[in-house]
Order: sequence, then structure tokens, then C-alpha cells
Amino acid sequence: MSATTILDTAPLGALIRYTDNSPKPPARFTKKLAAWERSNGVGRLVKKEPPRAYPTWTAPASFTLHEGNFSSDGVILVTIMRTHLADSALTFKVAEEPKPGQVRVLVDFGGCTELLHLAESVTAAELWIAREGYRNARLEIVGSEGGDRAGDAELAA
Repeated sequence: MSATTILDTAPLGALIRYTDNSPKPPARFTKKLAAWERSNGVGRLVKKEPPRAYPTWTAPASFTLHEGNFSSDGVILVTIMRTHLADSALTFKVAEEPKPGQVRVLVDFGGCTELLHLAESVTAAELWIAREGYRNARLEIVGSEGGDRAGDAELAA
């Protein structure tokens, strides 16, 4: 499916696979393999952005995938996020949708909603918020009609 279809249909928290449909090169070709990995991968859908008009140009619609973290001793050092534009030539596929009953921890920023964490339960989500210190986060239970909020989390850091 196209990037536009992902923007229209995929829910926040879904695992999205993307590919350029080229075969994976052998491991001995390290530069070719690195280039292939930039165009073929998987990530969790964390943000969708509509097109934005600026005085001199218009930014196309896009979505952001969280591909992973590099950490040391339990401390996240680098977070890998990749943003794809609506007119991307890559092929996308929803590999897995969030399960009903899971809880999205969301924050509204810059006119967009961003997924911070996908928890197994409301209790786990509240503990994550308390540990991470997000004061303006809100919870949303996956599968609730109309995306009703589970409640606003206003926990102090």
C-alpha cells in the first residue's frame, strides 16, 4: 500500500513495514547493505502530520515511525525515528495493529497527536507516565468507540 493509505487508515501504534522491493544484498557488501536497510525496515507509527502551508512552500503530509532505541545501562542514548512523506515511492504494509484493550499514551504537540508509549493496561500506562514525568500526557484505550479517552494523566514528575 502507499504512504497515503497509511496516513488514511493505519492507527497510531501500528507496526508498519516499508520496502523498496529490492533484494537484500549479501552481508559482505556493507555499503550496499546499509543503503538497503535505509529503504527497508519496520517501525511503530507514532505521528501523522497533515500538509502544512508556509509563506513560500507547502510541506506535504507525512508520518513518523519509531524504529528503535540505542541504550546503555538502561539509559536511552539515541532514538531512531524516520519520517516518510505522503508521496514516498516506498511500499508500506501494516504488520500489526494495536490490540484492543492496550492503552496509548499520547501527547498533543504542534497541532498533532504523538504516541509516546503503547502499554498493556491503564495501570501500566499510568506507571510509565509517572516514571517518565510527562505532565500533559493523556491515555486512550485501543478499541474504545470514537477514541474516547481513558482519562487525563496529570502526574507530577
